[in-house]
Amino acid sequence: MTRHTEIHHAPLLRLLIAFTAALVLPVAVSGAATADGGKSTRTWTVQVGSESSDQAIQGMAFLPENIYVNAGDKVTWRANSAEIHTVTFLAEGQSLESTQPFDPAVPEDVNQVGGKDYDGHSYYNSGVMTNVSNSGFKQVKKYTLAFPNEGDFTYYCLVHGMAMKGTVHVRAAGTEYPYRQSQYDHQTEKQERAILRDGHRQWDAARDRTDKHTVIAGTDNGTSMVMRFIHQKIEIKVGESVTFVNDGMGAPHTVTFGKEPANFFAQLGDPTQFSGGDLNSGIMPPQTSFKVTFTKAGEFDYICALHDFMGMKGTVEVRK
Repeated sequence: MTRHTEIHHAPLLRLLIAFTAALVLPVAVSGAATADGGKSTRTWTVQVGSESSDQAIQGMAFLPENIYVNAGDKVTWRANSAEIHTVTFLAEGQSLESTQPFDPAVPEDVNQVGGKDYDGHSYYNSGVMTNVSNSGFKQVKKYTLAFPNEGDFTYYCLVHGMAMKGTVHVRAAGTEYPYRQSQYDHQTEKQERAILRDGHRQWDAARDRTDKHTVIAGTDNGTSMVMRFIHQKIEIKVGESVTFVNDGMGAPHTVTFGKEPANFFAQLGDPTQFSGGDLNSGIMPPQTSFKVTFTKAGEFDYICALHDFMGMKGTVEVRK
């Protein structure tokens, strides 16, 4: 009886073993493919900028700032803000200062330069990146480079200079990766939330620095930017002045009345006696100001020519 039972169940046992092996084998093979110690090349993603839903707060950061890849891997940068940025690797011996300030009239600042494989020492530029089509620049949503050579390669945003930089750390092919893309993504989400909170704190602090003759023309701390004039509407009397102050660390702005000039980087008009028409501060780098004296009653609208499409606009009401 015992022998008969063993013979009867033997084929069933072999079938169960085979079936279990069939389930386990693909999992084992798949696991080997995804945890191969970095032998297969991969494409990694870095986020360029961040923003609030109303675009008032913009993040000035590459997320993650540091990414670790292996030789042969690719990195794709994706635009994630209305604010313009670039991904720019400088040429060997080239200083960041030589590229400042960002100039939209310079093709090497605005357009893509370099091939698809980074050589480790030449000038490579993504061109202007933004996630909107009304920024005044050609919309570039992503930029991809392959990294065949080992090394630590730092890159910058030409628009924001030293305030916005990142590094691609390229190790030997086959090196074990310290992080998965999902871990980088989780880190990015936390940083985005922190940037947003920080932006609101700066906005509140900027209100305390204004008065009836002072407007904060945007503010930032080198990472989080408030793309608004604070206060957006101000009232004065004829003959009085308003001083527009960019008290940030990294973001440039303009104060532009009337028609936006073709070259808004240059100053236009006389701010010492403004009665209407066209007036432009030119580019206001961080820690600069622009004083306007109003000699006529009326309501004068103005914009930041760089960020008006995000809602950076204001009004000066001048009364007799």
